[in-house]
Amino acid sequence: MDKNEIITLIAENIRIQRLRKRLTQDKLAELSGVSTKYINSIEAKKVNPSIVVIVNICKALNIDLNKIICPLD
Repeated sequence: MDKNEIITLIAENIRIQRLRKRLTQDKLAELSGVSTKYINSIEAKKVNPSIVVIVNICKALNIDLNKIICPLD
């Protein structure tokens, strides 16, 4: 996988998991300690979030890291 594919995978998985938990971008931002603009940028595939941010998002969503970094089946 190249960099763009990884960014796309992470972005799509975060969005899917956020929607499954019925959270807005605002609420996910609040729970994970980042700005709403940054959550939007992640989901729009405009930024490459650090592992720390990804872990905080996983904690906010109460999911395992694999749900974000692994391809969906």
